[in-house]
Amino acid sequence: MYPRKQYMDKLIAKKDNGRVKVITGLRRSGKSVLLFDLYRKYLLQDGIADDQIIAIALDELANAKYRNPIELDSFIRSKIIDSSKNYYVFIDEIQMVSEIPNPYVGVGQASISFIDVVLGLMKVHNVDVYVTGSNSKMLSSDIITQFRDRGDEIMVHPLSFAEFYESYKGDKRGAWQDYYTYGGMPVATTLESHEEKSRYLKNLFEQTYIKDVLERNNIANEKEILEILLDILASGIGSLTNPAKLSNTFKTERQISIGSNTIDNYISYFCDAFLIQKAVRYDVKGKKYIKTPSKYYYSDPGLRNARLGFRQLEETHLMENVLYNDLIRRDMDVDVGVVEYNTKDSDGKSIRKQLEVDFVVNKGNDRYYIQSALSIADPEKKEQEIASLLRIPDSFKKIVVVKDYLKPWYDEHGIQYIGIEQFLLDENVLS
Repeated sequence: MYPRKQYMDKLIAKKDNGRVKVITGLRRSGKSVLLFDLYRKYLLQDGIADDQIIAIALDELANAKYRNPIELDSFIRSKIIDSSKNYYVFIDEIQMVSEIPNPYVGVGQASISFIDVVLGLMKVHNVDVYVTGSNSKMLSSDIITQFRDRGDEIMVHPLSFAEFYESYKGDKRGAWQDYYTYGGMPVATTLESHEEKSRYLKNLFEQTYIKDVLERNNIANEKEILEILLDILASGIGSLTNPAKLSNTFKTERQISIGSNTIDNYISYFCDAFLIQKAVRYDVKGKKYIKTPSKYYYSDPGLRNARLGFRQLEETHLMENVLYNDLIRRDMDVDVGVVEYNTKDSDGKSIRKQLEVDFVVNKGNDRYYIQSALSIADPEKKEQEIASLLRIPDSFKKIVVVKDYLKPWYDEHGIQYIGIEQFLLDENVLS
């Protein structure tokens, strides 16, 4: 069992703070294990008795009754029997609780949902509430508005490369290749053969992710469209696109007519389910965001590769995807950078061009500009990779992350070069 120290430290720090702890993230990324196994073990070792931990997993058929919020509330309160003891309530996959009409008021009046259950429990002085969920729109936005700023969100990601590397059973030199190929879904890392890993990751789409998106958003007869869209996004990770371009792709390559607004909605559903992440563009010199186009990354490279049958293993794009995921995991704000500059064409006419910075990374008052490059062995390639960095007029740290294992060094421009494995294994690399 992976220790998931990053998330355990956050849970322990927030214990008994009077706020609901909301553990979000992609389904099967380890939220339930974190709460029901690791954190439960910690509480028991800390002196909490077993009957003080009230745990219920709503995705289990045996607990279907408690998807009714009134039944859920009654069940939990029946376990809180001693006002002198602290109780710890764990509710897994809380988005499965239905919103029902209030049976005590007239038809069309206020409804009851999981929000009412959680708010009610938070008013009990000796109860500490923890919930997990797999839909960002349902949970994050509701916590901010409905819980009146009384919720702490802890987002759980698939295993980072550092977590994966620490428990890697084979020759460590093969860890990077295995990671960008099969990713960090916890169960997938325990499987031995390519066939087992491939089957598991593909089944996650069929039996969990696509099914969840269809059911959560009341989509009928569009399963094929969703699958095609997932494939197109998988094939184009790290490339700029927008719903209009994707609509044209459907029409020209698949002979399917689908509007850009519909595609935009479907992508938002994938993002809400934590399956896809969107990176918007930021004009570094102009200090403003550019609405379109954007980049899309899969939250796990193994899931991305499974969508394409492990046929498009372009290391350069996968490395960029892994790097993006790890920066997000480190609680950083990550955008795609654009640097505009004036130059002249072959006729001497002034023109305006754009160069891309792979990632503009912000955390607090600190900023970093990061390029992901498979190799800089060729001088011309190196100049190409750093061209945008050289045109950024501020003094924030600039980094080029390369595939090669090398001792970190700085060039004459103050740009740092570091290998991808070293970057991912060092939590303090940006310090």
